Amino acid sequence: MQAKVVAVGKVKEKFLQEGIREYSKRLSSYLRLDIVEVTDEPCPEKLSEAEEDRVREKEGERILKALNSQDYVVLLDLKGKELTSPELANFIDDLALYGRSNIAWVIGGSLGVADSVRERSDFCWSFSKLTFPHLLMRVMLLEQIYRAMKISKGEPYHK
Repeated sequence: MQAKVVAVGKVKEKFLQEGIREYSKRLSSYLRLDIVEVTDEPCPEKLSEAEEDRVREKEGERILKALNSQDYVVLLDLKGKELTSPELANFIDDLALYGRSNIAWVIGGSLGVADSVRERSDFCWSFSKLTFPHLLMRVMLLEQIYRAMKISKGEPYHK
């Protein structure tokens, strides 16, 4: 299986970089992982709705360029379907069973994603109704993928 995380922005915080490195290393036993960072648009505090749309569109264009036609695209989105960890494991197993071995996990920028990205997505997944910093989501996503891999293999993992 091959997994790609396409995320807006560059992680600068050392503690997040360390978490990403740790879970990337753990995942290397289960799948090939590629992390693609696309450039974020400058985003001052007070933007008009039109300016926010422009930011999402620009970032969306970059996200779409990082995807290919073979990717099964999972968008992390507040409006998506919530899954338990065992449900995520089954979801990934089912994709592999049906020959969808290239999964692209998409994390938008601080303003979310453009409609074009949502339309390209095959599945929208919500971690919860809470809002999380988009840079922190990378560590959280990798941890959940790792947990799903452990569950799928019947290996122990902290509950």
